[in-house]
Amino acid sequence: MRVLFISDVYFPRVNGVSTSIATFRDDLAAAGVETVLVVPEYAARDTADAAGVMRVRSGPVPRDPEDRRMHWGALQQTLQDLSTQKFDLVHVHTPFLAHYAGVRYARARGIPVVETYHTFFEEYLHHYVPLLPRMLGRRLARGVTRSQCAAVNALIAPSQPMQAMLVDYGVRTPIEVIPTGLPALSFRRGDGARFRAQQQLPPDRPLLLYVGRVAHEKNIDFLLTSFVEVRRARPDAMLVIAGEGPARKHLSEMVQQLGLARDVAFVGYLDRDQALADCYSAASVFVFASRTETQGLVLLEALAQGCPVVSTSHLGTASILQPNCGARVAPEEATAFAAAATGILDDPQRAARLSAQGRHYAQGWSSARMAGRLREFYSGLR
Repeated sequence: MRVLFISDVYFPRVNGVSTSIATFRDDLAAAGVETVLVVPEYAARDTADAAGVMRVRSGPVPRDPEDRRMHWGALQQTLQDLSTQKFDLVHVHTPFLAHYAGVRYARARGIPVVETYHTFFEEYLHHYVPLLPRMLGRRLARGVTRSQCAAVNALIAPSQPMQAMLVDYGVRTPIEVIPTGLPALSFRRGDGARFRAQQQLPPDRPLLLYVGRVAHEKNIDFLLTSFVEVRRARPDAMLVIAGEGPARKHLSEMVQQLGLARDVAFVGYLDRDQALADCYSAASVFVFASRTETQGLVLLEALAQGCPVVSTSHLGTASILQPNCGARVAPEEATAFAAAATGILDDPQRAARLSAQGRHYAQGWSSARMAGRLREFYSGLR
């Protein structure tokens, strides 16, 4: 089986969509499914692409320095160059040019087209088009979503809450729930002491950790506000923020205003081969409060490394935050959220119990298993 993947985003742009695509490609290859991936060209790449990746000439995206917009003509030429190759179906991963080009390519060749709905765009519009009234933005996002979903043969949602949201929008296209899952690399034990040494962090201070895009929709402002409350009970605690994004300047200023300059460390993007696992292992508690996650892979990554989680439960994260998963669900209220975190810091036995639960729970989210489900889903469409 051969599948054409197409996306408006991919590495070196680090986010959940890029991670999902790379993870599925690796495991689908092991399951006998060959994929060709069409994605934008970025100005700088640290490593060469894996086999089967085709880069399309692209330009900047206004107000978003991290992303690139594929040139429509170049995208059409790239797909035309693939016209002599046989594909069984097209799998679209983003709702911008990739959606329209992918649907057009599939229809011209009489093959099915599926799309994964990775992103909660209703909330994203509020942050990135602030002049657009929020209610109007929601109606616009829902209308575009319904139209795009109607144009494909089937949809994939990374979580059941995401599936329910699409149905609530009025989407009638069949939807299959297939999470991304964790590759074997995620379970390899990290070295927390090595991470602290490399980042010049004190060896004995308890660390709260956030990993993810440093973006407004991730609700990191709330984590900082909660961390102020944590520090009242645990003055020795530190907060580590791993990632980059458009909210970095705002958050750095907020840290200064809150008097937390010595207690919050921004460590940027981390290499997924080793540094990220080391980071999770160094942490005492992983904290998360995003309202826009369609799945929340970072929660699973933390649990796989035995790092207890304190998180609010919104949309996709609700499907992960199950009983005995190694996490504590907290409300989006600073004092209560901080109390959940300090309750773990202050109770080593509870922390050890949550750590063991998390490692065991994460084993059920193997990416190889999820890729097998995706392969079966593809076969049902042929």
